[in-house]
Amino acid sequence: MEKRMKRIKYNPRRRNGNVGDSPGLIIIGEDAMAPHINIFSYNEKELVTDTGKSIKVVLDQLKKCKNHYHWIQIKGLGDVKLLEDIGEHLNINPLVLEDIANIHQRPKYDEYESYAFGVSRMIHFNKDNELINNQFSALIKDNTLITFEETYDDNFEAVKNRLAAGAGVIRTAGPSYIFYALTDTILDRYFELLAQIGDTLDEIEDRLYRAADKTIMYDTQQIKRALIILRRASWPERDKINEMLRTDSTLIKPEVKIYLRDVYDHCVQIMDMIENYKEITSSILDIYLSMVSNRMNEIMKVLTIISAIFIPLTFVAGIYGMNFAKVDPATNKVMPGNMPELYSPHGYIYCLIAMLFVAVIQVIIFWKKGWFSKL
Repeated sequence: MEKRMKRIKYNPRRRNGNVGDSPGLIIIGEDAMAPHINIFSYNEKELVTDTGKSIKVVLDQLKKCKNHYHWIQIKGLGDVKLLEDIGEHLNINPLVLEDIANIHQRPKYDEYESYAFGVSRMIHFNKDNELINNQFSALIKDNTLITFEETYDDNFEAVKNRLAAGAGVIRTAGPSYIFYALTDTILDRYFELLAQIGDTLDEIEDRLYRAADKTIMYDTQQIKRALIILRRASWPERDKINEMLRTDSTLIKPEVKIYLRDVYDHCVQIMDMIENYKEITSSILDIYLSMVSNRMNEIMKVLTIISAIFIPLTFVAGIYGMNFAKVDPATNKVMPGNMPELYSPHGYIYCLIAMLFVAVIQVIIFWKKGWFSKL
């Protein structure tokens, strides 16, 4: 990616409600968007669309198109009454409505007497290169699919174009096929996200070998967090699809299960890619830390060589810095055991030459041992 990845923008809203609240209580977050409803009623011959903001538009469309399948797309979860009206008209369990409003659900597939409920996670990079993790929920009835999304983003334009074109079995296979198509689109976004992550890892590796710095560690950790979020979504997504394949419910048509097997394979591929990229991120971090450690060892080696050279020189300078005179300057009395060289002619020059000789000998010894060639 051209831009550096920013911090993960996991939905900032915490779980709504208080400890001990009654189960099935629908609580909407303060920043939830007002709902926009798109209705697609279709059969083999035609596609009828409508938009609105209340349950009345939905009911009118269902009455007008009795011989059609229906996909009701609800964008925005900021209306408790709308969710309650849907639950009342379609006889939806309040616990399911609570899961729709509580946007922190893991992917799952639950079956009830007359409908099925599915959840997926929509994960993608936005235009600011932040990782967005939103919830997608769906209710499958006999001839109706109702989907719920948190934002107004058009994540399923390709499915709508296929529905408008009417090619293939999209208009004849019922709402379960639309649910498959939407799930497949979500997983295709995972592939795009992983492709971006793969390109970023290649770029980070180039930077690592060229000139390692702290930003490599920060960027790699960000990618690792993104992979963890993807892993938390893809593993239960695989279980969800597997449950749909194994179900005996008439809501999932046999011809749709053929396509679900393909989605299952895609999910397994995504999981493999996630594990591979996680290993690469771990390797990059290990290599970075090793390079930092090696660089520190090289610095310590240089300092050690310098210290080794100056230790004997410091020893000599320390001895002749003690100033123990051979003759007492006051009495001119000779003091035995004191420095005879302190007043020697040219003693300062001789001492410097001796110290230089010691330093040169040390450098030659270190050179022969190969210490300088390994710096």
